[in-house]
Amino acid sequence: MSSQASAAPSLWEGGRSPYATNSKKFGMWLFIISDSLTFSAMLFAYTYSRVTNPDWPKPFDFSPAIIFSTVMTFCLLSSSLTMVMAVHAMNHGNRKATVRWILATMVGGGAFVVLHMSEWLKLINVEGVTPFKNPWGVPLFGGTFFALTGLHMTHVICGLIYLTIVAVGIARGKFKAEDVEVSGLYWHFVDLVWMFIFPLVYLMSARVG
Repeated sequence: MSSQASAAPSLWEGGRSPYATNSKKFGMWLFIISDSLTFSAMLFAYTYSRVTNPDWPKPFDFSPAIIFSTVMTFCLLSSSLTMVMAVHAMNHGNRKATVRWILATMVGGGAFVVLHMSEWLKLINVEGVTPFKNPWGVPLFGGTFFALTGLHMTHVICGLIYLTIVAVGIARGKFKAEDVEVSGLYWHFVDLVWMFIFPLVYLMSARVG
């Protein structure tokens, strides 16, 4: 009985987690949950604006807009796969392979940002879309589109900075497998959010016929 009593408090001593959950991973999950609420609110606002405006614009032609956004989606999903490979390599102690897979992930994320920025520039400079007006009617389209896609692209850019720090640290022998896994959680979250934005914003706003 006394041995059990003395063992219980030891779980709360420094150096170990009482619930067998890594503190970094737990913190990332808390961030993801809170950030999910932000994106959920913005997706709801976009959906509400769309539903309450029967003349909501459908500015995206299948070619090139939908094809272009599909390529963006492919880049992001491919980067999610390479992130899985980075976590796998790090769990097996292969730091060089981990760095290579993270760099591949960054290439996919970087391609997504470049393509997304070029799309923004086309909408602004060619189509005349701004957060306050657009040539198709409902002014709210520009504001909700740029707010939603802009917030997501900001997360992707932050993710690229995060992965750069992790890759450099791994190359120098500083980080552990759990650090790569935590960065992977963030990157998968960013990819998952895009899988809601892509059909809602692009596919449902495509011109048919």
